[in-house]
Amino acid sequence: MTTATAQRGSSPPSGELSHRQILTILVGLLLGMFLAALDQTVVSTAIRTIADDLGGLSEQAWATTAFLITSTITTPLYGKLSDIYGRKPFFLLAISIFLIGSVTCTFAQSMYQLAAFRALQGIGAGGLFSLALTILGDIVPPRERARYQGFFLAVFGTSSVLGPVIGGLLSGASNILGLEGWRWIFLVNVPIGAVALVVVARFLNVPHVPRGRPRIDWPGAIMLAVGLVPLLIVAEQGRTWGWGSFTSIVCYAIGGVGLILFVIIERWYRDDALLPLRLFRNSVFSLVTVIGIIVGMGMFGGIAVLPQFLQIVRGASPIQSGFLMLPLVAGIMVASVTSGQLTSRTGRYKVFPVVGTMLMTGALVVMSFRVNVDIPFWELDLYMAMFGLGLGSCMQTLVLAVQNASPARDMGVVTASSTFFRQLGGTIGTAVFFSILFSTLPDKIRGALSSAGQGDPAFQAAVADPAVRANPVNQPFFALAQSTGGSNSNVLSDSAFLQTIDARLAHPILVGFSESVTLVLLVAACVVAVAFLLVLFVKELPLRTMSGAQAAAMEAAARTGEVPAAVPTEAVRTAAPVVDTAPTVPIGRHALTGTDGAMNGTTNGTTNGNGHAAHNGHPVAEVVPLSGPGLVGTVRRVDGPGLGQVVVTIADLTGRQEARAGTDEEGRYAVALPHEGMYLVVAAAPAYEPHAAMVDVGAAVPTRHDVLLSGTSAVYGVIRNGTEPVGGAAVALIDAQGDVAAAGVADGIGRYQLAGVPDGSYTLTAASAGYQPVAATIRLDADTPVEHDLDLPLRARLVGTVVAAGSGRGIEEATATLVDAEGVIVGSTLTGRDGSFAFDDLPAGTYTLTARGYAPVAQTVHVTAGVQATADIALGPVAATVTPKPVEVS
Repeated sequence: MTTATAQRGSSPPSGELSHRQILTILVGLLLGMFLAALDQTVVSTAIRTIADDLGGLSEQAWATTAFLITSTITTPLYGKLSDIYGRKPFFLLAISIFLIGSVTCTFAQSMYQLAAFRALQGIGAGGLFSLALTILGDIVPPRERARYQGFFLAVFGTSSVLGPVIGGLLSGASNILGLEGWRWIFLVNVPIGAVALVVVARFLNVPHVPRGRPRIDWPGAIMLAVGLVPLLIVAEQGRTWGWGSFTSIVCYAIGGVGLILFVIIERWYRDDALLPLRLFRNSVFSLVTVIGIIVGMGMFGGIAVLPQFLQIVRGASPIQSGFLMLPLVAGIMVASVTSGQLTSRTGRYKVFPVVGTMLMTGALVVMSFRVNVDIPFWELDLYMAMFGLGLGSCMQTLVLAVQNASPARDMGVVTASSTFFRQLGGTIGTAVFFSILFSTLPDKIRGALSSAGQGDPAFQAAVADPAVRANPVNQPFFALAQSTGGSNSNVLSDSAFLQTIDARLAHPILVGFSESVTLVLLVAACVVAVAFLLVLFVKELPLRTMSGAQAAAMEAAARTGEVPAAVPTEAVRTAAPVVDTAPTVPIGRHALTGTDGAMNGTTNGTTNGNGHAAHNGHPVAEVVPLSGPGLVGTVRRVDGPGLGQVVVTIADLTGRQEARAGTDEEGRYAVALPHEGMYLVVAAAPAYEPHAAMVDVGAAVPTRHDVLLSGTSAVYGVIRNGTEPVGGAAVALIDAQGDVAAAGVADGIGRYQLAGVPDGSYTLTAASAGYQPVAATIRLDADTPVEHDLDLPLRARLVGTVVAAGSGRGIEEATATLVDAEGVIVGSTLTGRDGSFAFDDLPAGTYTLTARGYAPVAQTVHVTAGVQATADIALGPVAATVTPKPVEVS
């Protein structure tokens, strides 16, 4: 890489982006995600003020429901379309739609208009949530992805704090620059979205692999909407309608039919489906999907009741409750950053969702026993921080696990599916937990009032005090107490009186509310405990060191044959990006050369300008523990063993060599570096393709960078039948363990080439329709391509008729049997209505043909390779006759 190239900020040849480039793109992704996350919390705080101003208090829930429905429905659609047509245009489209929806919301004149415009916002938000994580998967390898994903959780945490604050401040202002204060809640999105549009349009250039002409699953999208819209509506409105009301039952029925039809359509569309059902055959995807739904239920359901507790029981305003939730947000941010860094350094990630779900369960259990009217804020802060630490440990890791376990070409749909199912779980959790809260609250309040009336002297004194009874402020309490003992509680719909009435009267109501909240927390703990058990069964796969875009390009190239298909599957899945500085083996009679002059100088022994010497590829530095900036790791062959005598060279972005070291017998290396930053790492050894990658080195501790090297052994030749080439034959190299090390297809004139495998003994096989498969044992040596032609013998076909000897009529269902020269039965068949039979795919040679119908008859036939032979056989008192008529195969 030249200095000029480095200064321009171009991607290195390997296709990896530098840390600085990733951060630049990340700004646009985070701003887009921040739009959707902030809008949810801002509007939830201000919705009551908005409803009062627009005169639609009874319709206020629809503004939230409309946004939820469209954002959930469009999430998988964005993922699938971006897989087909690319990420950038759809991310820009999502931002644009969201901004248009924000502007239209500003000028809404009724709650129904606002609900319609919020639905438009939700269409954009569905892409902002899913595509941001998908694009990150495209540009960053899974091994490094976790430390960047922490920023996304930080955005959610920040929005949960800033949202109520901004919503409260703006909705509390009567007029700002000629507009009602609440209208600025939506206008705030415009400058943020404009910056996101510019950054994404300017800097996001993710390569896209075309997919030919895939079908777009519009029927599936329609049926998904038909299935989910009624269910999401009843989830939001069920408490008002009644879960068993006629309207709710109709929604259940329509939703159920829609989901059944959706599954049928997905089976029909197969790989082109909006949500391909083949993904569920992947155990990691299936299990993580279920875990995501459960964690979403526990997360949204558990968190939703805490602000209610703070505002109703502790008397906090929406703005204050936002600040009081800071410990939970801090826990999310600390855990997400820490787990991301540890995942990047160790490559291990399963431990984090295990610990995370355990912490979430523990926090919910403790809160269910300790939360009460008098709990100190510092104690509640500890429990919320514990819950946040658990949440931050598992949320990003679940997305990482499903991205890493799925094909790169499905990055969009698997990421969108993960987001979709988590949102679905959150919607279900919120509906279920608030239903528990509402349904148990009247009994809890009635029980608390009864207990206070019998055993609380302060409450008894307040009730009996004439001054308290005469005070108009306390009248809502006495009206509540007289309505069948408090069974018809309206506390959650209008709880403002609890902050103004006599504290002695309010106390039992707050106790009843606290008991309902603790019950919800206990149920949420049981739900998350199920997720903890399921996480234990998630299979931890090695994290790829190749970004999603690179892996997708490799998969596409392997399918189309644009690159040698000899790269082992495991290498494609886990190897770091490789810069191919060695020419490939040409088809023909040319030898495979080594690397270029610069690389040969490195491996054969030179002294560079800094005085670092290498001796014929032997280690030039002892592997010792390091501290501070540096690189450590292991160099391995793609089939597993560590490689000694590999020279690892490190250069800065200008091409200046900073350090060089060699690996020990187990393939380990350690290199100290003068400072942190981005470095070019090159690993080279005789008989292996060199490796090059850009690595971001930290300042505190050495950065780990493991390397997989593919061998340079190769075999090439021509597949023939005699002197005629056989095009399209499948060729494979099978190693000593029986695994396919490389595979390919011969071109139109029979030429094949398999390269990039370690030296050793292999079985070379070739097969093609109409030919006899062949196999040969070959020995491949490093840097010396082996030429080996294969001859595929043609197969033959025998047809004939079994007839009656007297009449010559074909005999139906007679048994024709063919036996080879060694007495082995090749095949047996029943004749058709006209007595005909056929034996296909026969090696050339002499066979005995027998027929049974009347008395058994046998005769000898001879078939020639590539020729169709005919033999009729007669059954009956007359001896069998043979009329061979060789017919050449067309």
